[in-house]
Amino acid sequence: MSLEIASILVLVALFVIATFVSVHMGALALMATFLFGTFVLGEDVDTLLSGFPADLFLILVGVTYLFALAKDNGTVDWIVHILVKAVGGRIALIPWVFFVVTALLSGFGSVVPAAIAIIAPMGMGFSRRYGIRPLLMGLMVINGATAGGFSPLSIFGTITNQVVERNDLPGSPLLLFLASFVFNVVLGFVCFFLFGGRELLGKRDLGHGLEDKDGELVNVGTSGEGDGTDSGSGTGGSGSSGTSGSSGAGVGGSGSGSVGSPAPYHDPERRAARRSVQTTMVKDTEEDVEVTTLDLNRIVTLVGLIVLAVMVVPPLNQDVGFTAISIAVIISFFSPRISKGAVSKIAWPTVLLICGIVTYVELMERLGTIDWLGGQVAGMGAPLFAALIICFIGAVVSAFASTTGILGALIPLAVPFLLTGSVGEIGLIIALAISSSVVDSSPFSTSGALVVANSPEDQRDRVFKQLMVWGFSMVVIAPIVTWLIFVVPGWG
Repeated sequence: MSLEIASILVLVALFVIATFVSVHMGALALMATFLFGTFVLGEDVDTLLSGFPADLFLILVGVTYLFALAKDNGTVDWIVHILVKAVGGRIALIPWVFFVVTALLSGFGSVVPAAIAIIAPMGMGFSRRYGIRPLLMGLMVINGATAGGFSPLSIFGTITNQVVERNDLPGSPLLLFLASFVFNVVLGFVCFFLFGGRELLGKRDLGHGLEDKDGELVNVGTSGEGDGTDSGSGTGGSGSSGTSGSSGAGVGGSGSGSVGSPAPYHDPERRAARRSVQTTMVKDTEEDVEVTTLDLNRIVTLVGLIVLAVMVVPPLNQDVGFTAISIAVIISFFSPRISKGAVSKIAWPTVLLICGIVTYVELMERLGTIDWLGGQVAGMGAPLFAALIICFIGAVVSAFASTTGILGALIPLAVPFLLTGSVGEIGLIIALAISSSVVDSSPFSTSGALVVANSPEDQRDRVFKQLMVWGFSMVVIAPIVTWLIFVVPGWG
């Protein structure tokens, strides 16, 4: 067996072990780098560390630190409140509010599973209060996070764009973002009309009850009336494995119609976030409060997010990681008490995951595995078919494992094939990125697992089965659709 094949088998083993055993994939990748590099290739430690992605490390730490502060000081909750209020009580628009909020979070740099972990409990509270199907709300949150996930500020986008840049491939960060965003918006409309969105059309919350399209008052949901609380069943009930029912449905009672406190985190979310790929930190506090106003800390945070968006795009082109950390430090000066625990909420598992995978892939590149594999794919004699196979590989593996890990590993493996010029580089990168990300709705992926964990306890098994069907339908559909749209026409 050649060393190139051996290194690929080790990479495959990393994903398999991390999927079925509770061992962190990033730690496995670093161990594989050390053992394979030292005892097989004879490399010294300095050579092994030459592949460590210091730039990605800084970006991951910076943006997750900033968003930990934004969550802790109530800025994220305030954005949700304002957007829900802006739709004027139109129930059919509430799933789209959560789509937009999650897209904003991931688009500004929040790790996709972290954004879902923040928004999913609130979304499920709203779904209970307004009779929205948990499956619909969950998919809108996941699709929203994925829609913003490939912005130039985001983790997915940064990983993809840096791989393209490092390998001197033609790339278009803006086109990648817009293509992914539009694809997920269309997917959102499909989910809306397939999973109960039509039933919500015409219904409104006028503050004194829910009004249907004929102007009659109706009751939806089973949360407590008038005071915004329930009897303990909530989204899991007291002592159950679901989220707490103490905040009712996560909205105000029918007497006020206002946005209430989102459902707090309990064990299920923590278990979901601690899946084998372990890509997000989960909130440790058990208490949330309603956030309806701006204070100095929230104003400073909003200004900081705007400054981040301006500083990292042309013509300024400042480093995302350094800029995010600088803004986070400034925010901390304004609220040192609130900021005290933010560093512990940096997505350290994601940092370890990405840095570990990229370090091992760099070892494979030094070994020549990347060029060898690209030559094998290019030698198939059917470039378009080979491109489709690459998209299917990304979708299948990502449905069970970490999308961030897949993007860090699979795109570099496709680089030699892309360098042959047999297919459009930009088109294949976009197709691979979308195929590997929209399957996150699988309940075996962290994002899908978080939605299942936050679903009402009496519907959790049903949501799991529905997400499994939907997620694996995306494994089949997404590669074919993206291949037809972006690869066959020859984008790039």
